[in-house]
Amino acid sequence: MMQHAARPLLAAVLCACALPAVAQDTRPADPAPRATGPEAERAETEFDPAVETANAALEVAPVFDGHNDVPIQLRARFDNRLAGFDFADTAETGETHPEGRVMQTDLKRLAEGRVGAQFWSVYVPVSLTEPEAVQMTLEQIDVTKRLIESYDELAFARTADDVENAFREGRIASLLGMEGGHSIGSSLAVLRQMHDLGVRYMTLTHSANTPWADSATDTPEHGGLSDFGKDVVREMNRLGMLVDLSHVSEEAMIDALDVARAPVIFSHSGARAVNGHARNVPDSVLRRLPYNGGIVMVVALPGYLNEERRQWFAEREAEQARQESLLQGQPDKVEAAMEEWDAANPEPATTISHMADHIDHIREVAGIESIGIGGDFDGMPTGPEGFEDVSGYPALFAELARRGYSQAELEMIASRNAVRVLREAQRYAASVRDEPPIETLIPPAAQ
Repeated sequence: MMQHAARPLLAAVLCACALPAVAQDTRPADPAPRATGPEAERAETEFDPAVETANAALEVAPVFDGHNDVPIQLRARFDNRLAGFDFADTAETGETHPEGRVMQTDLKRLAEGRVGAQFWSVYVPVSLTEPEAVQMTLEQIDVTKRLIESYDELAFARTADDVENAFREGRIASLLGMEGGHSIGSSLAVLRQMHDLGVRYMTLTHSANTPWADSATDTPEHGGLSDFGKDVVREMNRLGMLVDLSHVSEEAMIDALDVARAPVIFSHSGARAVNGHARNVPDSVLRRLPYNGGIVMVVALPGYLNEERRQWFAEREAEQARQESLLQGQPDKVEAAMEEWDAANPEPATTISHMADHIDHIREVAGIESIGIGGDFDGMPTGPEGFEDVSGYPALFAELARRGYSQAELEMIASRNAVRVLREAQRYAASVRDEPPIETLIPPAAQ
């Protein structure tokens, strides 16, 4: 397939650190005249050391984001047809969404956001049967690979070395992540084939339980992981596939940490002590992460960040249910009542500061080595104010710099921790390469 020409902006942003040194003229130069006037005064006033620190960090350690849902947008908006899709700029995609939402990701904004590596989620709905889920996952892998192949700015990646090579080339390392164990149809054979296709993490559940793992947002069935679920974790470790514990129950998190021999990830979660949503990670689990070597890739979804907003949403849902009960068969009146409620109870604003609060807490409980970033863009209606799309990462890192994070710490959060985790998973897999595949079948009663 003919590839789109690489865009200079992306290469300039991501490759600055890789430019070769050139010979310098050592003769003293005439001093440059001092700029004067309103423009010079404004430049001096607008200088922000935190922005400089953030930019310096992202120049040498571009963002390695743990979760982006562009693939399901391609399916929902374009039926997985790329002929009419331009990933260079998706600002005009509102007409492809029933509510007029514009996509939050494109190559232009990824460059502005200093993104150097991205896990693309090949998510499929939990409502599918397992055979349907396996087929649709393969279709999502296919469209994602075709997207990557269509743009020189993107580089398909399987390993930590691939990621670092893409950084040096000024390209975006593009990795695949499965969001939900239903994508393997309760089959370790399917898991192995997904790995062969390039999938490098699997979230053990999505919003519903699998036949072998409990979700954080479903009624518990297994007390965490079943015996088969624990074998799934072991086989993922053997393959070098990252075990993703976003979406799973606290008991499943603990079971996975008990079994895992390689670092785990939470590809898009926050800290439950800051926001009590079940999708976030409790301190009991955070305290174990340093011993495992894993990371929480902090999400940008407002409902998981801002506790006040979470409470507001629960109250709004209760009011919606109350009005629907009182006004049965009268949807227009329900809508009018909710408009009145919304006017009296505006949604609390969620800002970059809320996201930084989660990073602060994880740093305090688990350490700086346990933090990454997993935005969840194009999988949510909007991000926090100032971070509405993938161009906003530098603003987050500037906020962290204002809070006292050093450049080295920002580099760890941006990508160094994520690259380390991927490399350590590969290292463990190499150490057990002579072990045979696990051949456990899921018990028929669980199917």
